[in-house]
Amino acid sequence: MLTLYRRHFSPRTGGYIACAAVFVLTMLPAFALFDGESALRAIQQRGFLTVHTRTSPTIYYEGRRGPAGFEYALARRFADHLGVSLNLKADHHLEDVLPAVRAHGDLGAAGLVLTPTVPGIGFTRPIIEMQPLVVYRRGLNGIQGPEDLVGLEIATLRDAKGAGTSASLRDLQQTYPGLGWKESGELEVADLLAQVENGQLDAAVVFAHQFRVNRLFFKNVERGFTLGRPSSLAWAVPARQSSDLLRQANRFLRGLEQSGELSALVKRYFGHDDYLEYVGTRTFLKHLDSRLPRYRALFQQAARGTGFDWQLLAAVGYQESHWDADAVSPTGVRGLMMLTSPTAREMNVADRRDPAQSIDGGARYLRHLEKRLPDSITGDDRLFMALAAYNVGLGHLYDARDIAQMRGGDPDRWADVREALPLLQQRQWYEKTRHGYARGGEPVIYVRNIRRYHEMLQYVERSRQQFFQLEQNDSDATHSDALMPFDLVPPLN
Repeated sequence: MLTLYRRHFSPRTGGYIACAAVFVLTMLPAFALFDGESALRAIQQRGFLTVHTRTSPTIYYEGRRGPAGFEYALARRFADHLGVSLNLKADHHLEDVLPAVRAHGDLGAAGLVLTPTVPGIGFTRPIIEMQPLVVYRRGLNGIQGPEDLVGLEIATLRDAKGAGTSASLRDLQQTYPGLGWKESGELEVADLLAQVENGQLDAAVVFAHQFRVNRLFFKNVERGFTLGRPSSLAWAVPARQSSDLLRQANRFLRGLEQSGELSALVKRYFGHDDYLEYVGTRTFLKHLDSRLPRYRALFQQAARGTGFDWQLLAAVGYQESHWDADAVSPTGVRGLMMLTSPTAREMNVADRRDPAQSIDGGARYLRHLEKRLPDSITGDDRLFMALAAYNVGLGHLYDARDIAQMRGGDPDRWADVREALPLLQQRQWYEKTRHGYARGGEPVIYVRNIRRYHEMLQYVERSRQQFFQLEQNDSDATHSDALMPFDLVPPLN
């Protein structure tokens, strides 16, 4: 019996769920579905491609803006290429993926290292290179080369065949026999980095692109040195399906590479690791003078309609797009306030790239989120949680409040929820929640940045008003009509 999976996403299971079309294929021999030459035909006949994956910021996760992640983006394109829906099985650990592919098919896309000797598995052509990297806890001095790892508490991830980062450590051990480490097939990169951060580990070995994506959330983890030769990321299919499905996957990946789309996706997901960083004062002031004047009146109008401080709304807009009305995110979110398509529809925004509609819609959406919070959350705590929900989604914010309470904190205090949000990146915590994994470190940085931008806007506004008042007082005192050596800057209001 087969169930047709249509494109209806379930955030609770991390996959697409069936929409009731069930067919009993009693007349078709079981082996026919998995015969090498008919596997692709079977996928197209049933209308969906099953992909075994895992939840990780570099692979797949469910964010406020919908499913995301580099390999999710590739898998979705491949399913579209085949003309079928995508059925994600995202509840695997790293070491579980290949056995699941071997036993159930169709495809494994989970940060897998190309290992040609794995029995019963066929791998696609390389997708990207993955360079093993040593990272260590800030404060440990002298971690400059492999010899400095001996005697440290080190850990890495383990896949089904010990490939990838653990293989690099095994190779190194041949030269440094005193080197020891821990391996886990049930943790994720964020779990390792958290243990380095809190002192449970001295160092870890991860892939460089994984650290690049996670580094903002672990300020006490330092980049060390590369280890060994790069591995290749690849997809896996059961060997019995390799003849047609593998050939089609390779054709698809080759086409992405030749068209430049693969390079664009790599740059989109891994090329910028500082998009949530707090920009320098000089850059901010430059944009304040060159961009904000175009939109100041729109922010003030939206503030009058929603009751927010216009400078707060401007700070949100700067964090979202740097006041760029044509901004587009990797996941297709666009406009000055970076509204998703569902949010735009909910807020009756017809054109997300229209600055007036975007600012008005973003302000109303922030107020909508704030009103949905429990009445027990008050004051600045309420504002900061609404801002966090604007970034990560209300469901994940509620999950963080639950975690804060599990840890003995107050779910109504931003300080406690702020500590809980990054735990949504760790399996031991997100498995206990309703909505699952989230890049919980992002809303913490997001709120911090907005608060800083807001403070800077207020500071500049106060400074300009004070300067203007001083000039006026000086002019009144001297009764002089002489030309000033510069143009006077009027107050913003």
